[in-house]
Amino acid sequence: MSNYIIKNGLVIDPVKQTQSKADILIKDGKIADIAAEINCSLPLIDAANCIVTPGFVELHAHFREPGFEGKETLDTGCQSALQGGYTTVCTMPNTNPAIDKEYLVRYQKLRGREINKIKLEVIGAVSKGLAGQEMAELGKMYSAGAVAFSDDGMPVMNSGLMRNALVYSSQFAVPIVVHQEDHALSGNGVMHEGPTATKLGLAGIPALAEEVMIARDIELIKNCSAKLHVAHVSTAGSVALIREAKSKGLAITCEVTPHHLTLTDSLLAERLYDTNLKMSPPLRTANDVEACINGLLDGTIDAIATDHAPHRFDEKDVEFNYAPNGITGLETAFSALYTALVKTNRIDLLTLVKKLSSDPARVFNLPGGTLNIGSWADIAVIDLNRGFKVLPEMLATKGKNTPWLYQKHYGKVCCVLVNGEIKFVEESFNGAKENL
Repeated sequence: MSNYIIKNGLVIDPVKQTQSKADILIKDGKIADIAAEINCSLPLIDAANCIVTPGFVELHAHFREPGFEGKETLDTGCQSALQGGYTTVCTMPNTNPAIDKEYLVRYQKLRGREINKIKLEVIGAVSKGLAGQEMAELGKMYSAGAVAFSDDGMPVMNSGLMRNALVYSSQFAVPIVVHQEDHALSGNGVMHEGPTATKLGLAGIPALAEEVMIARDIELIKNCSAKLHVAHVSTAGSVALIREAKSKGLAITCEVTPHHLTLTDSLLAERLYDTNLKMSPPLRTANDVEACINGLLDGTIDAIATDHAPHRFDEKDVEFNYAPNGITGLETAFSALYTALVKTNRIDLLTLVKKLSSDPARVFNLPGGTLNIGSWADIAVIDLNRGFKVLPEMLATKGKNTPWLYQKHYGKVCCVLVNGEIKFVEESFNGAKENL
């Protein structure tokens, strides 16, 4: 196990809610000390002019393996996570076969250990084959290491199945993660229902399609002690429903994506039929974006998650109606949010780091996301002043389907440690190269 000292950085501690110049001592892979000045003869990571944060924790990513390795593999997904400052990632089960059995959970966790880049956590399916008809083997998957259950990509339309899954999962105290979309309301919609959709001649998805399902599941958890986690909240009405449910003490948490915090459906009128703007739930209105930002600030929204969803170029290079939903997000999450929200004083840096690290770890009861003494040294070093263009060739993910392609961002991840080992150093960062 490597020992290091990180010096000269601005340490952002989301648990203690502090940011200060400090050194971090790492021994045997764990944080041994944090102090204004630490002098010892260990290998140095010079974080001058950078911030030092806990490694980010991702609750919602699609790494596509097994079955769709042309889009992404666990290896390329893990590398993508590292380059975005993530040290823990929870993968969704919509693979082929779907992760709906104990041995498949074990397979993914074993592959994560073999790849040995980040900490890979597995979300098991709620229903067999993600078909929404029969409950999967939740207990066995939990025993194999599943940290949550979800049919993400598909809503659990069957209320009886959803109720049974909530009741059954409550004995393990892990959440059911829900993609909230009433198919009867969303129909064949491909973007947010509103003036832009009408102008472009595209079928719309109303906000109500999301909100009705959230309202249903809030009613279901009133009668059991289950944990409900709402994925990728996108509407003002959804935020209001969750805020009210939390005020009543219900066990509900939620996440929001970087794109639902920064982009609106009107962008499709500027970038006509750009399939890198097609996702589910769709981009919403400026009012919805504002509600999501406010929900993040007042604690209604617990975490930021990317919903990293890589696709092949040929899959996205089609007419808008036929393109698959989803964009990549792990490598651009911090920089997109820092550039759009922190630099414009919409949110503060400490809140951003907290919603990317300690808060998502809390939601799924995961280790990580902290700089506590004695915790594993999962750490990111980030140069906030470093500007860069998001170029396809700089992305480790196989999927280049990002709405931020060719845009300038600030906040470059320079170095990432997992369990105290340097796993990523950006090529122009000289502060740790001698340690490689």
